[in-house]
Amino acid sequence: MTERDLSISEVEAIAREAHARQTDKAGRPYVEHLAAVAEGVRVRGGDDGQIAAAWLHDAVEDDALSAQWLADAALPQQVKDMVLAVTKRPGEELSSYAARILATPGALLIKEADLAHNADPARLAVLDAATRTRLTTKYAQVRGLLGLVGRESPPDRKNPANPETH
Repeated sequence: MTERDLSISEVEAIAREAHARQTDKAGRPYVEHLAAVAEGVRVRGGDDGQIAAAWLHDAVEDDALSAQWLADAALPQQVKDMVLAVTKRPGEELSSYAARILATPGALLIKEADLAHNADPARLAVLDAATRTRLTTKYAQVRGLLGLVGRESPPDRKNPANPETH
């Protein structure tokens, strides 16, 4: 008998629990970022697998869930592949990271939504100038490596779970 895959709402609940005690660089609950990225994927036309991967996109990187948890999770392999593609590895060059994202079907949309939320001027405005400058430069570099420079991206809709989104 085949186990059924987790639903998006089940994945969301797992991600919210896994990241429940984490905050972002501005001290906001980290789950707001996850919700914004999932919504960003949805408004950009992402499918259910991409939305599920968006909820989990930082879980392994942030040690909120283990790589073994992901490997064993009742999720389609494509979802697992997207999560691992957008998981930055310690010491990894940005060019290698970008190449993996580009080589993984569906992962680019997740990273595009992630970068859009990370680079939101309202989010960056609350950071100190040095951090804001460092992150703005990094996000622009990653967008360039991914071919997202100059590409029109739909604006993220206001997310009630995150008043910082526009």
